Amino acid sequence: MLLNIMDTTLPVTDPILKYLIVILIVLLAPIILNKLKIPHLIGLIIAGAVIGPNGLGVLDRDSSIVVSGTTGLLYIMFLAGLEIDLVEFKKNKWKSLTFGMFTFSFPMIIGTLSAYYLLHFNLMSSILIGSLIASHTLLAYPILSKLGAGKDKSVNIAVGGTMITDVLALLVLAAIVGMTKGTADAAFWLRMGISIVLFGLVVLLGFPIIGRWFFKRVSDKISQFIFVLVMVYLGAVLAELAGIEGIIGAFLSGLALNRLIPHTSPLMNRVEFVGNALFIPFFLISVGMLIDFRAFIKSTETIQVALVLTVGVIAAKYIAAWATAKTYKLSKDQLHIIFSLSVAQAAATLAAVMVGYNIIISETPNGEPVRLLNEAVLNGSILVILVTCTISSVVAQKSGQKIAEQEQSKQDVKEDNSTEHILIASNSIERTEELVQLALNIKDPANTEGIHALHIINKTEDPTESDKRGKKILDIAVQTGAGADITINDILRFDDNIVNGIIGEIKANKITDLILGYSTTPYSSVKNKTFMNGVLGNEQVTTYVYNADQPLSTLKKNVVVIPRDAEKEPGFTHWMEKIWSLAKHSGAAVKFFAPGNLETYIRSLNEKSTIELQFEAFTNWEDILILSREVGKNDLITFILSRPGHRSFHSEMDKMFSYLDKYFRKNNFLLIYPAQSKPEEKDDFFIKDNMFLNPTVDLKGISKEIGSIFNRSKDH
Repeated sequence: MLLNIMDTTLPVTDPILKYLIVILIVLLAPIILNKLKIPHLIGLIIAGAVIGPNGLGVLDRDSSIVVSGTTGLLYIMFLAGLEIDLVEFKKNKWKSLTFGMFTFSFPMIIGTLSAYYLLHFNLMSSILIGSLIASHTLLAYPILSKLGAGKDKSVNIAVGGTMITDVLALLVLAAIVGMTKGTADAAFWLRMGISIVLFGLVVLLGFPIIGRWFFKRVSDKISQFIFVLVMVYLGAVLAELAGIEGIIGAFLSGLALNRLIPHTSPLMNRVEFVGNALFIPFFLISVGMLIDFRAFIKSTETIQVALVLTVGVIAAKYIAAWATAKTYKLSKDQLHIIFSLSVAQAAATLAAVMVGYNIIISETPNGEPVRLLNEAVLNGSILVILVTCTISSVVAQKSGQKIAEQEQSKQDVKEDNSTEHILIASNSIERTEELVQLALNIKDPANTEGIHALHIINKTEDPTESDKRGKKILDIAVQTGAGADITINDILRFDDNIVNGIIGEIKANKITDLILGYSTTPYSSVKNKTFMNGVLGNEQVTTYVYNADQPLSTLKKNVVVIPRDAEKEPGFTHWMEKIWSLAKHSGAAVKFFAPGNLETYIRSLNEKSTIELQFEAFTNWEDILILSREVGKNDLITFILSRPGHRSFHSEMDKMFSYLDKYFRKNNFLLIYPAQSKPEEKDDFFIKDNMFLNPTVDLKGISKEIGSIFNRSKDH
């Protein structure tokens, strides 16, 4: 009965059955091909060819497939911009520019000459063919990102170069179209130049302002994800209005929102999940549907074009990658990663071919149209796409695995990764999520289960209401962690003394880092001296007191104030590592106000794990209020404090809570009380021989010790 109701003719038109077939392909391709050690991206392209209109004809490449596939292509470019390390990107900008010029000029020259002398196209068509193989698509980026090689320098160089070569190739396309239509005059170039500049300014300057405003005011997770989709499509539309391809707009949208979507956030997890699960597979299947193997049987010209273009693009892209690697002394595996990211032809290639195919430059005596690019180029380019996408996937899989293994071997990982345990003690439903976000931003990348959320119910409270409230707080903590694929252990404890309850859990779970919220109520226990002295009694624990006026992701800068002699105490490397981790994950710049003798050391750390850093000598804690002029409304200020009786303690620290209430109430601020004594059984955080207790400590020596710690988080 059901079969009678459902239309079973081919191609399938029933929307439910159509999407069932596509989803089954997305599900089964990775499972089957993983056993054969073949990248599943290739399987999705082949599957698209088999079920497509040029294969078995099961599905037609209709508007629904095209829309979903286009979204997947935009998503690839958006994720590339979103996940790129902006500090490393700026650091490697000249390398990216060099590679961009190499990977545009070599294919452009080889493609143009091959088309003109070997395939005997006219000059205009030859230049267009050169431009279509000069562009490329970051098809292999999801593979490298999944392997953990997405932060390697070679990936940063290739991503930056992609933007350059694609823009240049698409400008050539626009020029060719203008010349064939007779509109490529001075006014045409002036209009295009102005529109591209305006487009870039709107996206790179306007989108961060819009995003920061939105994320401050809207906490609903679904709305945040929809907002991201809106910005992807808006960037693409603005790019097309400026006269360039939408993929450039999607990439720049990713760059614009990069700092607002931390890599450890639940929102980032959702963005990646939806893209990798649905949109990107749809794109690959839609590309496969374009492949028509019968065209190679019908026409020898198609085979000739496909062969020349395939050899040309592979040779040209490898030469460009080789020249870049030689220029900047990159390894062989890094060379192959650059090649794998730049060899794949898809989006811009299709755009150029379709535009050239649709331009009719004359007619034959029989009235048949003479196109700028004929059917042989159209069909031949499809084979180029299949071959180059296959090579890109295979090379990325092998080289990415090697890069990931090399980075892993360099890491000086602790013998027991579970030694870091973070405890989040919260009594506020409204503040719990931000406390968890702080924990996610400062945690060791290897720590996936060592985070605990604690709520203490005082025995004097109403047990029924307190129990409901406590479970709600812990549910928020657990769900926030789950959104970022991090397990958070919830602890609901009944105790007649909050201090004793927290200390009890610190001992029971071997806590190394304690996170507390700074309450806005005048009788807050966290501002109570008895409470703080009690919690700070365990000097082997680093304690963080955090006030979240706005989400961490919306902050622009972290102003860190360090007292004199902080480097001579045991917990120094630990909290410094957390400052770096917070900067890497949140994307906020860091400005240190610290004694001048720390500048060389801090800058040496930045060579190992680069952040956007400034330094200013500061020792006068009596004038600490002058720092209020350094802190904007979108900034975080972090004070490194001390327990009384230790060498970095200053009497002004006793007044800190009143200073904060009076001058920094509308800011995010973080108070860090470092661990100031060592466990008896072992040295603290790899630093041996009590070097922190030595007044003449060698900061260069510490730099070498801490370098391995920072390397652990470099690629996370």
